[in-house]
Amino acid sequence: MKWTVFLLAASALCQAQQYSTGQAARLVIGQLPFTAQDPGSSDKRLGSIGGVSYAADTLVVADSNGVGGTPINNRVIIYKNVRSFVPDRLAPFPQISDRCNACVGQATVVLGQSDFTSGPITDVNEDGTIDQKDVPATAQDNLRRPLGVAYNGRILAVADTDHNRILIWKSLPNVNKQPADLVVGQSSFTTSKPGTTASTLRGPEGLWLDDNNGLWVADTGNSRVLYYGEITQNGQSAKLALGQKDLNTDQQLAAFPDYKTTDRSLLSPTSVAISGSRLFVADLGANRVLIWNTIPTQTEQPANMVLGQPDFVSNLHNNSKDLCPAEGVDANDEPTYPDRCGRTMEMPRAVISDGVRLYVADAGNDRVMIWNSFPTANAQVADMIIGQQGPSLNLASDSAEPRRISSTDSFRTPVSMAWDGENLYVADTFNRRVVAYTPGDFSLPLTAVRNAPSPDNHSTGRITLGGTMEADYEISVKIGNNTVKNTDGTVVDPTEYKYKTVKDDTFDTVIDQLVSIINSSDPYVMAAPNKDAQVVVLSARASGVEGNNVTIVTGVTPGSAKLTVTTSGATLSGGQDPSLIAPFSLVTILGDNLSDQTTAVADLTQPLPKELGGVQFYVDGLQAPLLAVAPNRILAQIPLETNDSTSAAGILRVKRNDGTVTVSTAVAIPIISQNPSVFSNTQFDPQPGLAYHYSSSATGTISVDGTAQGGDVITINIHDRVTKYTVQSNDTLVMVRDALVALINASDPEVEAFPSGFYSRLRLRARIPGPEGNGIPFSATASTGSSVIVTAFNSTLCCSNEEGAPVTADNPAVPGETIVVLASGLGIVNPQEARDAMTTGMPYFGPALNDASESVSALAGGKTANVLFAGLRRGAVGIYEVQLELNPDLVTDAQTQVTIAQSFQVSNIFTIPVVRIKP
Repeated sequence: MKWTVFLLAASALCQAQQYSTGQAARLVIGQLPFTAQDPGSSDKRLGSIGGVSYAADTLVVADSNGVGGTPINNRVIIYKNVRSFVPDRLAPFPQISDRCNACVGQATVVLGQSDFTSGPITDVNEDGTIDQKDVPATAQDNLRRPLGVAYNGRILAVADTDHNRILIWKSLPNVNKQPADLVVGQSSFTTSKPGTTASTLRGPEGLWLDDNNGLWVADTGNSRVLYYGEITQNGQSAKLALGQKDLNTDQQLAAFPDYKTTDRSLLSPTSVAISGSRLFVADLGANRVLIWNTIPTQTEQPANMVLGQPDFVSNLHNNSKDLCPAEGVDANDEPTYPDRCGRTMEMPRAVISDGVRLYVADAGNDRVMIWNSFPTANAQVADMIIGQQGPSLNLASDSAEPRRISSTDSFRTPVSMAWDGENLYVADTFNRRVVAYTPGDFSLPLTAVRNAPSPDNHSTGRITLGGTMEADYEISVKIGNNTVKNTDGTVVDPTEYKYKTVKDDTFDTVIDQLVSIINSSDPYVMAAPNKDAQVVVLSARASGVEGNNVTIVTGVTPGSAKLTVTTSGATLSGGQDPSLIAPFSLVTILGDNLSDQTTAVADLTQPLPKELGGVQFYVDGLQAPLLAVAPNRILAQIPLETNDSTSAAGILRVKRNDGTVTVSTAVAIPIISQNPSVFSNTQFDPQPGLAYHYSSSATGTISVDGTAQGGDVITINIHDRVTKYTVQSNDTLVMVRDALVALINASDPEVEAFPSGFYSRLRLRARIPGPEGNGIPFSATASTGSSVIVTAFNSTLCCSNEEGAPVTADNPAVPGETIVVLASGLGIVNPQEARDAMTTGMPYFGPALNDASESVSALAGGKTANVLFAGLRRGAVGIYEVQLELNPDLVTDAQTQVTIAQSFQVSNIFTIPVVRIKP
């Protein structure tokens, strides 16, 4: 048997280094793998974190937060020599781990705790209050919910938020729990009283240290940003305040609940940052970011620009009515707007710049907004969004989007950011991690990684003609789409296609007419004839699950017509998501300019290379095996090691023909336990399956079910020969089956028996190949009252052909025959010996009798097909063999539709020709 994957050549131009909306993170710090979300405290594990800062090859992380995440570890941890574990953007991932080489970072110093695993850890109670049990008294070396950090390569500052102070280390600490050198906001290290003066603070959060060691503080509780200059003494007073008229007033507190919103005001700011001559503030309570085009030198100096709002007096969260294009109108003809867009913000918590781009952690929308250059106008739209797949989306709901929880391309409340010259570090609070996003030389589509056997499947439906054809019948076919709506939100009426029969019409001519009419203009489907079955086959133009929204309604007039026109359902069906990937799957990576070379498909009976045509593919930093490369697609295998995750990050590294190296943006790969995909010819739709005849001899099947109980008697009759087995007290169903196999093989002259790889079934096969074995009768019974149930799926052996011969129109399958299809994506197999033999990139040489851990079912021609084996094929890399015994009642149909399924995951629809032989 052969399996074929078609590679199509294409070319595209290289693009400049860039981010792409919806891309994934390249690296993760604090969790293993990306999606773990494990709580706790160690030198490698983070809790629900807050601020991050980077300078001089050092990353500093505040392992606490102010948004209700748990645990709060009341510490700041320092990662020195970051470049020793963060690979250069263009470099290969070091292959030092057998699970996740993109999961990096081991802290070297911890502040606020004596070591990485002990000390008071704060939890958040169900009512939102903070449990502060066993918290030591305020001191020079302890911390209480530190939320902000700033490091400029010389001085370290920590916002010790619940102690209402900033701690200063004049140089980077080298030992755990090293005491601070100076304190700001308090007169000494033992006090923590809040205040609103030039020398006191109230719940400070964001910090910035400028090039002159000047300290800027987002004094969140006092709704102001303070500038101190270089800190030289405890209790030092601030020099100026932004957001307030002086250093001793909180205008917002006095104005409650009618807060002020102007170009001079702030409401609970949480971040301050500087780039060149510009200063940025995340004004959390006003749902905006303010920009000063020159560094402020005066108290209450007005901002020059605002993002997230149309002007300086607006403060609504996600102010879409004033900032976003209308989507339509409601029942009262009033405009309707999206929940958010690329201009709106909801509780932005951080803003930084890399000197060219501007980044905003739009925490309430679970995203980071990116401007590729400094904005020049109020409310300027962001160029890119990371953390979401588009500017109008927020897919961070745990209940509505369970697959996106802690995925490699999502956040749950990003609160802080840092830039190291190549990577954007984002504090992802509720996922308990820091993720590093890296721009690429070229971008991969959001669903670039797909199941290789059928990377682009389409929903289908059928219009079946029956009864009697006569003239003057009017056939109506209405095709619509449930997701296409008018401006008032109602579904657009379907398009109606009509054909009136004429005198000489036959079913074939009417089918041709309907196909022609539909294909001439319909935007949702393509029609194809299946005249043997008197069917018009409809295939969705849109791939994947979107096609399942296409509606079909048929009718015939007059009502007394003898002609029937029926549909397979109210909508097309069968569209599946090929981007959900099971570990060990063979995948196609789609895109443009992915390689300068085109290679042949590798021999899947041999170990696969990990570099091919200059291409390397990394999944969570693991170098994945490759099958083939071409400019528009790469064929690879997803490492088995990803089976402990729900999302992985994929990156292409490409050596070009001119010697340069280019690297893609990371793409999220949703990982699922199983998502079966059957090899088929994807150049046609519906897709003809690559199916094969199972046996050169006639076969039959007996299922052994129920419960093995000692004393039950099982009888197998083949012709007039009787084989009996009495169940023993310690037997299992598999042992009963194997005993029957042994007895038949020892005595029957016409038939041999062998175990099926699925459940406890046994197969019968004529000893003589060819049609002579067809028709051998057999039956199976159990004694009265037996707990064992035996069922013969056939009454005679059936359907000899040529083993391994393709199922084609010239050599079709017949009802009752066993066929073989090849697939990918069936996931982990049993028994343990077979599981242990699964090695990424290597041919499988485990037990021949193995089966997918999640059971496989099948439908063919709308009827159940018995799955007799569904497991890994020996001697091949990542190929699963599925043996299907077709229902004996199938009718002739050159396009019999077949699917296999595991749990809720259904394969692509593929077709096989079936011909019912007249007796």
